[in-house]
Amino acid sequence: MNISSIMHCRRTIATGCALVCLLASGVYAQTPADALLMKGKEICIAPFYTHDTWNKYWEGSLLRENQNIGQLTRNTYSLMLGYGITDRLNAFVNLPYIRTSASGGQMKGAKGIQDLSLALKYSFLLRESMGFQWNILGTVGYSVPVSSYLSDYMPFSLGLGTSEYSGRMILEARHKTNIYFRGTTGYMHRTTTRAERDYYYADKGYYTDIMDVPDALSIDAALGAFLFDHRLQLECYYLHQNSLSGDDIRRQNAPQPTNRMNFQSASLYARVYPELIKGWSIFANYGQVINGRNVGRSTMVTAGMTYQFFTKKQTL
Repeated sequence: MNISSIMHCRRTIATGCALVCLLASGVYAQTPADALLMKGKEICIAPFYTHDTWNKYWEGSLLRENQNIGQLTRNTYSLMLGYGITDRLNAFVNLPYIRTSASGGQMKGAKGIQDLSLALKYSFLLRESMGFQWNILGTVGYSVPVSSYLSDYMPFSLGLGTSEYSGRMILEARHKTNIYFRGTTGYMHRTTTRAERDYYYADKGYYTDIMDVPDALSIDAALGAFLFDHRLQLECYYLHQNSLSGDDIRRQNAPQPTNRMNFQSASLYARVYPELIKGWSIFANYGQVINGRNVGRSTMVTAGMTYQFFTKKQTL
């Protein structure tokens, strides 16, 4: 999420996956960020919508308002597809359409297709011990802009306008009562983006239209449970993400992709698997950025559905 996207976390859907199927007939949809896996030859289709708003933001460490913008709104319409290559290896693709707007000022919002995201998730270890099922997984991902949006038009820009390479390690411990804990750490390497100006200032002056976008580290934790014979999933989720470099927004200036964008967010997630509609689920997520640096104090609401099916009939 940056000040315009709060790093679209999640990427993902768990804030966007729930950023976030987000994260059914005995099988459960999942995302690149959780510890669930589809079986081989299984497909998951997950359309979802995220409504993100803020009227205050952190300029460096100073929380302030911007009367020239008022309340900024970001609506994201996404379609994620997941495929079980094998029982232990899953692939994902996600493509969002985004619309931004503000309640005040003279600046016009933006709209269009943002970044194409691809990911692979693999289970390295699945073992039962001491009443727990232990699962260790790894995810690698790549995203790239697929439209010519202006990344330097912040906070209205659709995204950072940079290619991103990511890696994530996931550990989940699920008790036999179906209460689980999940911890994740991730690294995001970002390349450069192009601005529509030949000079910018980031700690010093640069006579170029190429901006370096800071890499980032993330740590998150989730506590949840499957209830009523796996017909209801509830989860509380915490995410902490820090840039590894970058500058602060200068006083009275607009943000830009070179900024250090740190944030901590908390969210609540619920998902229902209707007993009479096999293969389907409905989910919703409420999230809040509770602290940050050079980001908006966003409130995010996500809702969507998933549908899972096999490409060929399963044999017993």
